[in-house]
Amino acid sequence: MEHWNSTLGSGFILMGILNDSGSPELICATITVLYMLALTSNGLLLLAITMDAQLHVPMYLLLRQLSLMDLLLTSVVTPKAIIDFVLSENTISFGGCAFQMFLALTVGGAEDLLLAFMAYDRYVAIFHPLNYMVLMRPRVCWLMMATPWVLASLNALCHTLYTMHFPFCMSRNINHLLCEIPPLLKLACEDASRYEVMLYVTGVTFLIPPLVAILASYTLILLTVLHMPSNEGRQKALVTCSSHLTVVGMFYGAATFMYVLPSSLHSPKQDNIISVFYTIVTPALNPLIYSLRNKEVMGTLRKVLQKYML
Repeated sequence: MEHWNSTLGSGFILMGILNDSGSPELICATITVLYMLALTSNGLLLLAITMDAQLHVPMYLLLRQLSLMDLLLTSVVTPKAIIDFVLSENTISFGGCAFQMFLALTVGGAEDLLLAFMAYDRYVAIFHPLNYMVLMRPRVCWLMMATPWVLASLNALCHTLYTMHFPFCMSRNINHLLCEIPPLLKLACEDASRYEVMLYVTGVTFLIPPLVAILASYTLILLTVLHMPSNEGRQKALVTCSSHLTVVGMFYGAATFMYVLPSSLHSPKQDNIISVFYTIVTPALNPLIYSLRNKEVMGTLRKVLQKYML
């Protein structure tokens, strides 16, 4: 077969989820609303935590990182999908595809690791409250915020370079919402089975250990919370932990389906739905899950809004 990605002007066509739907206008409007909700809610959460010095503690600094990652992840995908539908232009350049893949892998991988660090933060707060500020001192906190970005960007760079080195056949149609590795490998002219195994190993390495750490932390936390003498303390701990576990369930469920399950177990249509879920729906819901059930955050948001509205 003739290879076409060796020329500078080559590109792909992102088929996305809108073209195959029965009512693309409704879906596009829904995606637009979710994106605006993600921008507003994550933006307000970032503003509140940044403006209020009382929230400059590890728990909220990590939450601010989560909001930043959600904001970046949905912005990598959603604006292009909306503009492509409005302009009826679904093409993306070879370099643009590689760049989108790198950004999505970086932010997604960083969020994966950050959620594990957030679980550790809650573990320390419950089990070592007197030593919390020592164990979570500023240097440790900054290390916990920087490590996910460094490891995820290195992983994303390696996978992006290796994926894009494959020669692709005449078919330019990526049956997916964005440039991700699994659908792109289906266009490769060479046998990519060995790389798919490596991708599976990397996915398991990035997803399973953090997930096990999260589940272990929260199992210990819940067992301790149930024996708390104070109803108020028990309720506050349960609210915080349940919020985090809700986010973990949404993110890890989608990521595991996409990168751990063999491709033979899911169809392109399912991949598209999962991609929409973790790149558009989840970033819109995460700040609502955290802020609406957190009195400190809601109090700060009210103060910030009152200050700027007056």
